[in-house]
Amino acid sequence: MTEETDMSFQAYLDNIETKTGKTPRELLALAADRGLDAPGVKAGAIVDWLKADFDLGRGHAMALVHVIKNGPKIPGKHVGTTGNHRDDSDTLWLDGKATRPA
Repeated sequence: MTEETDMSFQAYLDNIETKTGKTPRELLALAADRGLDAPGVKAGAIVDWLKADFDLGRGHAMALVHVIKNGPKIPGKHVGTTGNHRDDSDTLWLDGKATRPA
């Protein structure tokens, strides 16, 4: 497995913040400003925007696509597991690493 595919959703979002200097919530606002949060928008359009403006790779971009399309909730099958995309909570933190509760 590659490092990128063996990360929690939250770790993807944290890395996106590190790479872009923007919290997930800030990126959601930018996506909304561009109309990329509309129901008919395809994932590829969001991935293309994130690549062009922030040089994000597909894996990181798809984590943000999930949040844009579905909000901060993730499927319970990923919570408390040892598999890919495992997380401690079913709700992703969108307000930045520095403000996440311990």
